[in-house]
Amino acid sequence: MPATSSNKKPVILMTMGQQIRNQHPYQVMTHKYMAPIVEIADCIPLLMPTCFGVDDIDQYLDMVDGVYLSGAASNIDPSLYGQENLTPKKGQDKNRDTVDFAIINAALERKLPLLGVCRGFQEINVALGGDLYQKVHKQPHLQDHREDPDDSVEVQYGPSHEINILPHTWMHQLLGDRIMVNSLHGQGICTLAKQLEPLAQADDGLIEAFHGPHFEQFILGVQWHPEWQAKDNPDSIALFTAFGNACRAFQAK
Repeated sequence: MPATSSNKKPVILMTMGQQIRNQHPYQVMTHKYMAPIVEIADCIPLLMPTCFGVDDIDQYLDMVDGVYLSGAASNIDPSLYGQENLTPKKGQDKNRDTVDFAIINAALERKLPLLGVCRGFQEINVALGGDLYQKVHKQPHLQDHREDPDDSVEVQYGPSHEINILPHTWMHQLLGDRIMVNSLHGQGICTLAKQLEPLAQADDGLIEAFHGPHFEQFILGVQWHPEWQAKDNPDSIALFTAFGNACRAFQAK
């Protein structure tokens, strides 16, 4: 029988990124980012290519109940936060920058739940007026948060360091005082956008999670990768469940 409106799963918009393979441009989305949306949040991912511009954003957003901005190998164009490029050897994806920034602003207007991971976490901050450290490891007061490229994937995405969750926040109620996270990022938040507030920090003070308590909808950004083997990680399960529930609440309105 066809699904009825009462049992349809929420639909989550996920934007794709560009990779060059065999001299051809591909639009890609890694399986690991989609898996928790299906397996934990109990939602349906809708993939949007970012190579065709912003003209169809409203039509995509009309079809969804939440937005999930994933990580990627590329960095955000530093000119978008008023800096020169200090990592010219690192790939960029300006099409994704353009589309994702437009989606963030449109999602906020529509009060759609919004989740950002790694690059997505940084995108939300920059789109709202914050900026980034382009080289966290070069900051004298911060540690090196990058992975070792010579390690296996399992080691790279394994637990790296603890983060401190701010008391009296919903994340503290959900996860407690401290949790272990992985760490695979060379860039990080320098100035947090005024409309956002921190939820968690590393021991060196680097912001690892934020929310938008002044907005009506669920907003969460995390610098680590909760999607990695999420079904085996109680903290990841809790976060993706919270996002899925927020999307169900939006769908029910």
